[in-house]
Amino acid sequence: MNAGRAALALVVSGLCVGAAVAGEVQHTPLAFSDLEGWAGDDHAAALAVFVATCDQISGPGWGAVCKAAPLATDARDFFESHFTPVLVETGDPGLFTGYFEPEISASRRKTATYRYPIYAVPPDLPRGKPWMTRAQIEGEGALAGRGLELAWLADPVETFFLHVQGSGRLGFADGSAMRVGYAAKNGHGYRSVGKEMARLGLLPAHRVSASAIRAWVRDNPKDGPRMLWHNRSYVFFRELKGLANHLGPIGAMQRPVTAMRSIAVDPGFIALGAPVWVEKDGARPIRSLMVAQDTGSAITGAQRADIFFGSGTQAGRRAGDVRDPGRLVLLVPRDLARGMTNRG
Repeated sequence: MNAGRAALALVVSGLCVGAAVAGEVQHTPLAFSDLEGWAGDDHAAALAVFVATCDQISGPGWGAVCKAAPLATDARDFFESHFTPVLVETGDPGLFTGYFEPEISASRRKTATYRYPIYAVPPDLPRGKPWMTRAQIEGEGALAGRGLELAWLADPVETFFLHVQGSGRLGFADGSAMRVGYAAKNGHGYRSVGKEMARLGLLPAHRVSASAIRAWVRDNPKDGPRMLWHNRSYVFFRELKGLANHLGPIGAMQRPVTAMRSIAVDPGFIALGAPVWVEKDGARPIRSLMVAQDTGSAITGAQRADIFFGSGTQAGRRAGDVRDPGRLVLLVPRDLARGMTNRG
């Protein structure tokens, strides 16, 4: 992630943030009274999600906080007693999008209907450098016949969005199911198909959305799949065995993410596992404490987040409509926050 950005990594008392140029990052300590809607949130729900991955946060200052978290009897008091809200900015506006776990019909073998494979990790996949592109794998069949197919899907655009989401629930005709999750990628950076379609005049910029891309690709069966090849990045999957149905998919911290409480962030600015106050504006505003438990190739910047909306079609519709402004406020353990100065 962030391979194309010449970032300067900064460690501020154990809290990882980043900036393109030294001095651009601003940390502004706030009061909890500055957080719009803070008093009305379900802090106990946020605390449960925070506890689930807190043991994986490294760095000074976190150990005592994570030791106290499971023992807290008043969740709001726990956060207010142990953290300081800090607004981390680089000058870019806040942007929220949404992601979800698709539920897709699939086949364990190739048929006339199910013709689009998802692949396990090839044993010869190089690490840390670009490999075959999406066009080579999908258009030229570069991996065909190697026995790497985990399952076959019926729709190229659903296959593409499974890659974008990074996880999914596959249902088979015999009633069985398979959960799949991200395993590796081909080393190419993410390129937005929506932006390219707007640049080419195929969709108006203000109408670009997951549903609009789906519709255009399906209405253009010849050119549609080729349009998807603009995103050279390609994801390889693994079967997630033993993951209970009520749990979300596995995030970047190798634990299940939680609907409306987990977000994907840029770990160059926000430490994975940290609690983050979300103030998302738009048609359906959100004021909620969430936890940074995932990442994504398109999620870059201090004020950028992808909200996990859950699993299935309804969650997909809600997630696909989100492209809203707002702000993220990081909750920093008090001992770490003392070393920060208000540059805002």
